[in-house]
Amino acid sequence: MIEPRSLRQFLVVAEELHFGRAAARLHMTQPPLTQAIQKLEAQLGVRLFERSSRSVALSPAGAALLPEARRMLAELEALPALARAAAEGRQGRLRLGFVSTVGFGELPRWLRRFREQQPGIQLSLREATLDVQLQDFAADALDAGFVIHAPDALPSGFEALPIAREPLVLALPAELPQAGRAQLAAPDILDLPLVIFPREIAPSLFDAVLGFYRAHGRAPQIAQEAIQMQTIVNLVSAGMGVAWVPESVMGLQRSGVVYRPVAGPVPVSATSLIWRPGAPPAVQRFVTHVREGLGMA
Repeated sequence: MIEPRSLRQFLVVAEELHFGRAAARLHMTQPPLTQAIQKLEAQLGVRLFERSSRSVALSPAGAALLPEARRMLAELEALPALARAAAEGRQGRLRLGFVSTVGFGELPRWLRRFREQQPGIQLSLREATLDVQLQDFAADALDAGFVIHAPDALPSGFEALPIAREPLVLALPAELPQAGRAQLAAPDILDLPLVIFPREIAPSLFDAVLGFYRAHGRAPQIAQEAIQMQTIVNLVSAGMGVAWVPESVMGLQRSGVVYRPVAGPVPVSATSLIWRPGAPPAVQRFVTHVREGLGMA
C-alpha cells in the first residue's frame, strides 16, 4: 500500500530535482528522504529517478507517475471538503421518481432551480407510477418520489410533503353532445364508457373514481385501461370513452378533447413528495427546496 506521505515526498523531489532542496521543503534531513524514495521505488519495483553525483532526473517511470501522483494527492486533499458537503446534503446523488401528472405543474421549474443551486448533487430521474415507485423504494433504488393518491391515503412507512390537491375533471371527446356544456352533471356522464388507469398503479384514486359511480347507483362501463395520463387523453381523443383526470392535466391539449368540470362532489386527487425516514441529507435538501417553492418555508 502506497502511503500519501510517500507520494508527497516523491512529488517534491520531482519538482526540485534536488534531494537537499526537497528535504528542506519537507522539513526533514536528506538521508531519511533518500531512504523514503528508495523504499517507494522498491514498493513499485521501478527506479523513479536517475541519479548521478551532479544531477537528479526523472526516469521514464517517474515521469509517468508524476501526473498521477498529483491527481491522487489532489483528490485526497479534497476528501474532507467532499465529506462535509455530503454530510450537509450539498454533494451526492438523488434518485427521484415522479408520476407523469406532476410534470404539468411546478416540477420542471423545481428541478431546473435545484440543479442550478445544488450542482454537487447528481439527479437521477425515473418516471414511474406509485406501485413501481414502492417496489423501487423496497429495493433501495429510489430516494424520493412524487406520487398521486386520494387525499389521506398515503402509503405507510413514509414521510410526506403535500404538493397539491385538486378535483378531477372529465376529459371527453369533442364530438359528444355533453362537450358543448360549460359544466356537466352526474346524470350526463354515468353511462358513458370510461378510460381509466389500472387499479394497481393508484388504488386509492381508482377507488375514489368508482366510489363516485357507486354514490349514484351505477357501476362504470370501463372501456379501456392505460397507465400514462398522456395515453389516457389520447384514447379519449380517439373516441374510446371519457376519463377522469386531475385538473392540472387540462394543460395537456389534444385535438378532439375537451375538459369539463362536473357539478357536485367529485373525486379529488392529491400529489405528495414521499421519502423514507432517515433519508440521506441530499433528500432533505431537496425536500426543503420543494417546500420553499411551495411557499411553506
